[in-house]
Amino acid sequence: MKTLYDPTREEIAAILEGEKKYRLDQLWTGLYTHFKRPGDISNLPAALRAKLEAELPESLIEIRRETSADGDTVKFLWHLLEGQHPIETVLMYYEDRATVCVSTQAGCAMACGFCATGQAGFNRHLSVGEIVEQVVRSAREAALRDRRIDNIVFMGMGEPLANEESVWGAVERIHDDIGISARHITISTVGIIPGIKALTKRPLPVNLAVSLHAARNDLRNELVPINKRYPIEDLINTCRTYLFEKRRRVTFEWALISGVNDTDRDAEELADLCQELSPAAHVNLIPLNPTPGWPTVGSSPARVDAFQRLLREFGVNATVRQNRGTEIAAACGQLAAGQPVAVSLKSSRLPD
Repeated sequence: MKTLYDPTREEIAAILEGEKKYRLDQLWTGLYTHFKRPGDISNLPAALRAKLEAELPESLIEIRRETSADGDTVKFLWHLLEGQHPIETVLMYYEDRATVCVSTQAGCAMACGFCATGQAGFNRHLSVGEIVEQVVRSAREAALRDRRIDNIVFMGMGEPLANEESVWGAVERIHDDIGISARHITISTVGIIPGIKALTKRPLPVNLAVSLHAARNDLRNELVPINKRYPIEDLINTCRTYLFEKRRRVTFEWALISGVNDTDRDAEELADLCQELSPAAHVNLIPLNPTPGWPTVGSSPARVDAFQRLLREFGVNATVRQNRGTEIAAACGQLAAGQPVAVSLKSSRLPD
C-alpha cells in the first residue's frame, strides 16, 4: 500500500486523472511547500480532498514525543502504518533554523555494540515516503516556532547505505521538492563500500559522514563489525574516490569511549588516516552517549579536549559535537524506539 509521500509526481498525476491539470501543482505544492495534509489544502475541491485522504494515508502514526528540558530537542516515536514497526525522528532547534535527524530503517543490522539501535536488531527498510514524511512532519512542527528546516542528517535509526535506493529517492524529493540544498544534506554510514560507490555516481554532492570510531582494523572489527567485510584500507580508498568525484569533504565520526579509542595512539592513527585525504577530511568527536546495552562509558571532558588538541597538533581539523537530547535518549547512538536492549558479553570485552 502506497502512503502519502511515496508516489512520484507522475504517479500522483495518474491518481488525479480526470481532474483539471492544475490540480497536480496545487496538491504537490500543498504537500511539499506548505507541508499540509490533503484535507487541509483548501484550494482543492472537498470531494478530491476526501478521496486523497482515503487513498493516500500518512505512513507515520505518532505514539509519543519527548522534549528536552531546554525545549530545543524533540524526539518523535512513530509506528509505521504498515507493520507498526517503531522508528524515531529527532528535531533540533537552533537560533534561526532547525535540523532533522531521520531514520532510514526500522532497527539496524550493523550490530555496533555501543549503539542502541544496533543492539535492538533489524526489522525492515523504510520506503522513500516513510523517510520523506519524517522531514515533512518535523517541518510542520518547526513552523509552529517560526523555524524552517534547513538541514537534514541521515543519522537516525538504521544504516542509510544499506537502503541506498530508497535513501537516494528521499534525497531527491527533499532536494527537488522541499528545496533543501545538497550541501545541507548529510548521509552517514558505518562504511558500506558499495553504498559509497553508488553515492559517488549520484548527481547531487551531498555530504558524506563515515562512522569510523577506530583507525586500525583489530579495534574497528570489535567496535564496528562490518569492518571485517570492508576493512579500513578499502574504506579510505573509496572515500578518496568520493572526494575526487564530488569535491566534498568527508567527515569521520568518532565516538570517544574511555580507555578504548581515546588514547594518544588512537589520535595518531586517526591523524595518519586523515592525512591520506588531506585537506578534505574533518573529524567530528562525539563523547559516547549512555545506552542500556553497552557497559563502558564515554571519555571524560578533559580527555575529549586532550584528544582534540592532539589531532589539531597533527594538523587535523577536529571539532567536538554538542550533545543534544541526551536526557531523552535522543542523542547519537541512543535511538532504539523503545525496543529492549541487553548487555552483550561480547560488547563488554574491551579490545587490547
